[in-house]
Amino acid sequence: MKPNTAQITTLKIDGHDCGARSDETILDVAQENNIFIPTLCHIDGLQDIGACRLCLVEIKGSNKLLPACVTRVQEGMEVTTNSPRLQHYRKAILEMLFSERNHICSVCVSNGHCELQWLAEQLGLTHISVPYLHPKLEVDASNRRFVADHNRCILCTRCVRVCDEIEGAHTWDLYGRGVDTRVVSDLKQPWGESESCTGCGKCVHVCPTGALVEKGRSAGEMTKRGQFLPYLTLMREERQ
Repeated sequence: MKPNTAQITTLKIDGHDCGARSDETILDVAQENNIFIPTLCHIDGLQDIGACRLCLVEIKGSNKLLPACVTRVQEGMEVTTNSPRLQHYRKAILEMLFSERNHICSVCVSNGHCELQWLAEQLGLTHISVPYLHPKLEVDASNRRFVADHNRCILCTRCVRVCDEIEGAHTWDLYGRGVDTRVVSDLKQPWGESESCTGCGKCVHVCPTGALVEKGRSAGEMTKRGQFLPYLTLMREERQ
């Protein structure tokens, strides 16, 4: 195991004095101090990429909003995690996520167990003010055990990262740009024909929505189990 050379840093988050290691992010410290910052692409055990932008925070002295999951703490930093400005941007991000795909909760197997749905409730999202795109996307049920419903995908890339960083298979990747971006298996092959997929199911259990689910589940049954990641990551670090 590599020696920890990080220094101790003090900062304020929402007016609370916090102590942290200099190699920690604002999100790490906030979670250690039970301060809620919404996230969708973050999950303990995977590298953060700051993709969903829901964890944007304000930092005193800066006009920019910075993603808490990839911003390192600094000595004397003063962070605000909740303000009318942040609430406005977070709701706008959620609205765009809902409008880009076909998130119909009542017929989704992850209804009641969906992080996107839960965050919408927590942040008080009551309606969508931007036009729905209503894309016609496929449902890939070619895998023997799992289903990929691209209508539910929010492009958080948790599946891509866990398959690469933890399983080492790198079955999943991104194809296309902007709202046309899709998560694809191998070289855009049906999941059931993938030669690299090990069938471990890690991608299914880190997916925050009903985009990746197990077969044979009726609406509201698909509970995800992502708690295995911190353990696997720790075991891997101790071997190095």
